[in-house]
Amino acid sequence: MALEEKERIIIPDENGEEHLFEVLFTFDVDETEQSYIAVVPAEQVNEDEVEVYAFRYQEQDEENDLSLFPIESDEEWQIVEEMLNTLAEEEEGEQ
Repeated sequence: MALEEKERIIIPDENGEEHLFEVLFTFDVDETEQSYIAVVPAEQVNEDEVEVYAFRYQEQDEENDLSLFPIESDEEWQIVEEMLNTLAEEEEGEQ
């Protein structure tokens, strides 16, 4: 059985340093017509406690190129947190 290859992306920080992240999931919100992505730092993937980062994103014309935007409104954070909680519950149910 082949291991499923997790998608990874590189995100530069405000200093221009590049960091590798593993994509947890992406989802679209119909009401806002926005797309969101949740990632964890690649070095934390196998740890019990991980820091999850979420962004609003738009796909660019070039293949596999994304523009990331910080989530600024409380409404957006609420949507993302609900999605994270739902996915965490589903994962616990599978184990």
